[in-house]
This record gives sequence, C-alpha cells and structure tokens, in this order.
Amino acid sequence: MTNEARKISGYILLSVPTIIYGGCFLLTVLSGQQEHLQLTYFQISMFRAGHAHAGVLVILALVAQLFADHASLSNRWKWFARLSFPVSAITISLGFFAAAIGRQITEPTELIFILYVGIAILTFGLLTLGIGLIWQRTAAHNSVYKQ
Repeated sequence: MTNEARKISGYILLSVPTIIYGGCFLLTVLSGQQEHLQLTYFQISMFRAGHAHAGVLVILALVAQLFADHASLSNRWKWFARLSFPVSAITISLGFFAAAIGRQITEPTELIFILYVGIAILTFGLLTLGIGLIWQRTAAHNSVYKQ
C-alpha cells in the first residue's frame, strides 16, 4: 500500500462514525422514537437511501485506494481517481438527505442536483480507474510477449 492510499484510507475510516451516528438516528426514526419530527414516508425512504449509499460507497472508496496503486495513470489522474470515490460518497449521500429536508416533503426538492453531481463524480472516477487498470494489465501483458 502506498503512502497516498494509506493516508486517504485513514481519512475515509475517520468518516465512518458519522455513518454510524446516522444509522443510530435512522433506527430511532424507524422505531417510532422520533414521531415529533413528523417525517413523511418519502423522507424516511430518502434518509434510508442516503445512509445505505454512504456505507456502500465508503467501502468502495477504500477498495479504490488499493486499485489506484496498481493503475497505469499519471499522478494527476491517479489523484482524481483516489479522491473521486470518497467525494462521491459524500455528495451522493448528501443529495439524498438534502432533497428530503423540510416539512412534509413528498417529492425531491431542487437540492436533488447534489445527488446528480455525486453520480457524475462517481462515474468519472470509475471510468478513470477502470481505464487505468485495463491499461496497466495490457502493458504488463504486452511486456511478457516482447521478451
């Protein structure tokens, strides 16, 4: 593991308690302990989706750090790939939460655009890292045949 992957992974792991706290809050909502909030079914669904995406995307962000170590990318593109995953975890989750904040919300607010920004960041990060990994494999494969 490179120094970059180690440091970014450390920062990502430091964000996990916020996901744990969100899960505890969501559990109190689902168990009826937050009835004074008067959340709609839509809001509960969006909060649930935001929490689930945060957890899954943080795991993906950790795995991506190891993959980035082996990608055939310039330093600039490698940094883009490394950072796109944790940034997309934040923006996608934030998009779900922000689009449902308010009283008696039953459909996404205009803040849903944050979700789409996160999706774009994740997509570009996935494509960058995937291409970098394929190029690496192809370069290694070709060097075997040249010998």
